[in-house]
Amino acid sequence: MNLLGERIIVKDLVMDEVDLRLIAALQCDGRASTERIARVLGLNARVVRRRLRALLGDGVVRVVAAPPPERVPAAMSLRVKVLRGRLDAVAAGLAAREDIPFVDVSAAGDEILAVLVGGAQPGDHLVFRRLPATTAVTSVEASTILHVFAAATDWRLDVLTEAERRVLEPGSRFVDRELDKIDNAVLAALGEDARLPASTIAARVGEPESTVRRRLLTLRAERQFVTEAFVEPRRLGLSVDANLLVQVPPGRLDQAGRALARHPAVHGAFAVTGSYNLHVAVWMRDLEELYRFVTADLAGLGATAAETVLVGRAVKRPGKPGLLPAAR
Repeated sequence: MNLLGERIIVKDLVMDEVDLRLIAALQCDGRASTERIARVLGLNARVVRRRLRALLGDGVVRVVAAPPPERVPAAMSLRVKVLRGRLDAVAAGLAAREDIPFVDVSAAGDEILAVLVGGAQPGDHLVFRRLPATTAVTSVEASTILHVFAAATDWRLDVLTEAERRVLEPGSRFVDRELDKIDNAVLAALGEDARLPASTIAARVGEPESTVRRRLLTLRAERQFVTEAFVEPRRLGLSVDANLLVQVPPGRLDQAGRALARHPAVHGAFAVTGSYNLHVAVWMRDLEELYRFVTADLAGLGATAAETVLVGRAVKRPGKPGLLPAAR
């Protein structure tokens, strides 16, 4: 799948090749400067500045900071069956929880797929008591995420060359250390807008700008956060949002997961416990493309079974404000 050069018109929004390449650049590095993006992509800096101002100012693209994978605690995938007519209330209740960064409702209107960060312990009130006791809920399936092959922060529009991506990607390595109050205050500000300048962050956290600049450099060099550029998939011409619950022979699970992580349509791939051992989240142009993915891509990786759940509405997705870790 390659969007390069295609003109996409969704409602009143026109996204041309330049817009798509700028979004892809922000996916690589959400804090990349206008000048750096222009230089790497071979574009005029004034054009880049104007286009980014429009994309970011109108809310078409939103760039936030998220925890690096190394700081994300264990998680569980929840599949909650709900009585028709009660779906919105249950979904809203789950989305309001800080430990649930991911909530999708099915197009069929009878189930919710969510991710519970921190994992469920035997005494977890939400998974084992509150949800099953809710009269609107007919069943709850909880699967522990064993391994993450690809997360939302890894997804990239397929419009840049490998060389462009390599130059734009920060390339830093995670350093495991204790974060202090100032670190976490800076990260919290970036969690709302990853492109905030040091001066604005300094005003918000009540620290000198010089201090904030030093902390930003250190946090970035130590990969204490990653950036994520949010775009409504339909505005990219990707009208089908789906979660696939896949069964792969254990001996082929790792190979299949790694292959799917490289697929341009996959924005999430996880090895999980339960009857299905691989959870895959995809964005596709249409149902025919989804059909080819199931019958060719998944089948070619040795999948023996796959259940497809079309997403009717993404209530909450990972990387939104409030998900950065507190000091340990």
